[in-house]
Amino acid sequence: MKAMILAAGLGTRMRPLTDHCPKPLLRVGSKPLIVHHLERLRAAGIREVVINVSYRAEQIIEALGDGSSCGVSIAWSREVTPLETGGGIQRALPLLGNTPFLLVNGDVWCDLDPTTLPGLGDGDLARLVLVDNPAHHPGGDFHLDADGRVLPQGEPRLTFSGISLLDPALVADEPPGAFALAPLLRRAMAADRVAGHHHRGQWVDVGTPERLRILDEELVPRRPRH
Repeated sequence: MKAMILAAGLGTRMRPLTDHCPKPLLRVGSKPLIVHHLERLRAAGIREVVINVSYRAEQIIEALGDGSSCGVSIAWSREVTPLETGGGIQRALPLLGNTPFLLVNGDVWCDLDPTTLPGLGDGDLARLVLVDNPAHHPGGDFHLDADGRVLPQGEPRLTFSGISLLDPALVADEPPGAFALAPLLRRAMAADRVAGHHHRGQWVDVGTPERLRILDEELVPRRPRH
């Protein structure tokens, strides 16, 4: 199975940190955020990774190269301007192929082991990894029912982690260009074609400088005082 990491965003919520550094290269726990993803994918046996880039693309490509330093093989999908999540995935489909792939939002940190994620069921277009609602998003996104199906409505609600298994068919037939993924997921939910996985481990939406700082402190043990 291949994986795709979304890394084409402008990182506006992370300013001023992203004024001169693309968000995937911001350091947390002594290494760039995106390297955490690559190392976790490698540990799970996923060696072929597609990364889409736009804002400060050359900095990211120069830092990671072909991925060999992280034990993976990287194929780059360039976007002149960011195509949003759906459009970025669609543009990368020639690199991803026709089989389901693991999608990872580049600005999250999660201890999920991808090998524990069940595959897609017959007819399903997606399996979303859902997490308990963080303090900054108490209302959640979707409902996970007792049968493991994801619904746009219902209680209790969970938060979409930004990690999922996707069938390329979810975006393949959309008109080319920039478009969001969320409406396509909701349409698939209405057709009962989206499953869910409740991850109860650690997850952080590294969307602000403050959350980046807190995560960095958690990942780097403090030196004992003498």
